[in-house]
Amino acid sequence: MNLHYQVDGQGEAIILIHGLFGSADNLGLLARALKEKYKVISIDLRNHGKSPHSETFTYREMATDVLAVIDQCDIEHFSLIGHSMGGKVAMAMTELAAPRLNHLIVLDMAPVHYHVHRHQNVFTGLQEVSKHTVNKRSEAETYLAKHILEPGVRQFLLKSYAKTDNGYNWRFNVDGLIANYETIMGWQDVPEFTGKTLFVKGQDSEYILPEHRESIAKQFPLAKAHMVAKTGHWLHAEKPDTVNRIILNFLQSI
Repeated sequence: MNLHYQVDGQGEAIILIHGLFGSADNLGLLARALKEKYKVISIDLRNHGKSPHSETFTYREMATDVLAVIDQCDIEHFSLIGHSMGGKVAMAMTELAAPRLNHLIVLDMAPVHYHVHRHQNVFTGLQEVSKHTVNKRSEAETYLAKHILEPGVRQFLLKSYAKTDNGYNWRFNVDGLIANYETIMGWQDVPEFTGKTLFVKGQDSEYILPEHRESIAKQFPLAKAHMVAKTGHWLHAEKPDTVNRIILNFLQSI
């Protein structure tokens, strides 16, 4: 799995891992803040962005994909920052490369199996667009709007709606994501990781809840936590300056 990625800056390596339906660009505000002091590698996970598609989609496979990029870049030690699904990929990497990991930063995700289907309307909207011949993004948004009420969600998805030789198509693998949704929402516990770990929660988000503390403590017993007030799951987009400051402070702490 030869992932697409981009490299910015110089210094100690930091790997940025996006969430479901995203791409390397989703953490662009964070990358711009970090590249002044670090080498920042932004990755398109399999079935997303410009990376290849695959029928299989486990966290161990995705973690192995990311580690292959790091090895390809000849990097021995690195830090990981992952948002949402990318946070789970980052946590899964602790099982594969714990001695090489300087810092682990997880943005609004817990190491648990989520049992609520949160994306049915999104999948329905994506499938609706795929039924039609679309010549511009505004047409695609019209179809999305039949199922997805939030303009911000539609705009986020449309960032991955790209023009190809065969017209517009979704860059992410819609059918593959639907087929593997249970795996995406699921989780297999990783061995205890005692490296430097930070969980950053959006105050209004339901992805990290009090009932998740036991699972976090079991797998990441020395983890620290930080809550960002008046933000939801997209905390890094809602309050980028605050989140960037939290991350930089943690990276530079002893």
